[in-house]
Amino acid sequence: MEAARPEATTDALLRTISADRSVSVRVLSATHLVREAARRHATSPTATVALGRALMGTLLLACEAQDGERVQVRIRGDGPIGTILATASSDGDVRGYAVHPDVQVPPLSDRFDVAGAIGKGTLSVERNHPSWKQPYSGIVPLVSGEIARDFAQYLLDSEQKPSAVALGVQLGADGDVVAAGGYVVQALPGAADGTLGALERRVLALRGPSMLLRGGASAEGLLDRLVGGLGTEEVARTRPRFTCPCSRRRVLAALMLLGTEELRQIADEGEDVEVRCAFCAESRRIPPEAVARLLR
Repeated sequence: MEAARPEATTDALLRTISADRSVSVRVLSATHLVREAARRHATSPTATVALGRALMGTLLLACEAQDGERVQVRIRGDGPIGTILATASSDGDVRGYAVHPDVQVPPLSDRFDVAGAIGKGTLSVERNHPSWKQPYSGIVPLVSGEIARDFAQYLLDSEQKPSAVALGVQLGADGDVVAAGGYVVQALPGAADGTLGALERRVLALRGPSMLLRGGASAEGLLDRLVGGLGTEEVARTRPRFTCPCSRRRVLAALMLLGTEELRQIADEGEDVEVRCAFCAESRRIPPEAVARLLR
């Protein structure tokens, strides 16, 4: 890993389909987003890469969803990092965490050992919308633990969508995130063989998205490398963000779930209660008088 760090590109999430409507393409530049997640959770280098890939993969699934729909991805393995949970909306908001963000896993000769950190297990996806009677959910075994291939397997097995998925996070010598990005290229019903063949050749020849971003490419540049010359319909652009809706009001609502007896005990002890959000790592201190008001 090099000490030099180029100027990070602006985070962006682009969506389009080819002019002949054979494939959909979603491209993500998320350097700032993954850096923010790593800062909040104080992740080790391997956990930074694993959590960053999970957040980006969840965003790429969610960006094709209906307005108001949320997508939750749970990567549950038997490795030392434990479960990784991420949730995202169609408008580009995402949050997530790893159960053991400080896990130390020796790197392999040429990359971080994400598969070793995650281990064997499952990837599950839940899609939910306020207007639905019940959420849609699907689950697949982890086929690699490197996350991108596992997302592709989920799309094929659970949603019957043949897809090429790439997710990458590049770290500098200090362990800081210097580039993070990914893409999903997905065949649509009735796809033309010529377009599919051209895109397959481009995907196979393309360097990893985080390597291209580190070299100065933008999300638009990644999109051009994938579909340039093939023609596309209008490109939709969204700004992805690591954000969490937790608030003091939500914390108080969560405390009420403890029940009357436990709340009374907390109030009688006369000490502040510290509540930490697992998703964004923000902590809030609730004074005993606020707990007493909940009892009333």
